[in-house]
Amino acid sequence: MTYSTMKPKEVRQLIREKKITTFTSGLCNGYAQANLAILPKELAFDFLLFTQRNPKPCPVLDVTEIGCPEPKLAAPGADIRYDIPKYRIYRYGEMTDEVTDLSTYWRDDLVAFLLGCSFSFEGPMLDAGLEVRHITENHNVPMYITNIPCTPAGVFSGPMVVSMRPMKPKDAIRATQVTSRMPSVHGAPIHIGNPTDIGIKDISKPDFGDPSTIYPGEIPVFWACGVTPQAVAMSVKPEFMITHAPGHMFITDLLNADLSVL
Repeated sequence: MTYSTMKPKEVRQLIREKKITTFTSGLCNGYAQANLAILPKELAFDFLLFTQRNPKPCPVLDVTEIGCPEPKLAAPGADIRYDIPKYRIYRYGEMTDEVTDLSTYWRDDLVAFLLGCSFSFEGPMLDAGLEVRHITENHNVPMYITNIPCTPAGVFSGPMVVSMRPMKPKDAIRATQVTSRMPSVHGAPIHIGNPTDIGIKDISKPDFGDPSTIYPGEIPVFWACGVTPQAVAMSVKPEFMITHAPGHMFITDLLNADLSVL
């Protein structure tokens, strides 16, 4: 079955039925994918402020009402509790479980944040004739914790996470042009070239996801990543937090074209 050409509602139903359990890169071409962060209402304002101060890694697409699992702006009728292939549960900064739905963890005091995802700009990159290596190699995108500090807000602080795609220098220039038009899904790269400059000691060992092959003549290109809230969770250690598992995103009804700027 070709999931790349299916509508988001159809794919979300397959995810809800546990028929799709893998990472979501390449699914529903043309539609925005989103990272997830769920917090108790007592922490929601601080986190919203954190996203506003850190729009590159945390561009907000939707915020649910307290206790409501429906993202009414990004995907009316969807259910955050069941429509993502895999979730992670954190308690005091430690991941305590990884599950395929939130039926046993959802609470009436929770607020869900959907944050723009770099998977959304991969379709336009492919349309521009650029290779996306982790799609070619059929694995999850590599992600790294950097030494770049996020701007603190309330109780939230910590390092930025980046995703990486290797490219030839001329392709990196084109990729920058393509992604800079999409600030709602991280926009242009934040770093190109030497990974040690941003605190990455071993490019072959990502903190999240899987390593991508970097061929001679290629350079690593890094984008701000919506996994940043997970790094923040490990740093701040909130009492309770839910995120998506890296690479297992929420597929919205929002068109990438509507998130682009001229």
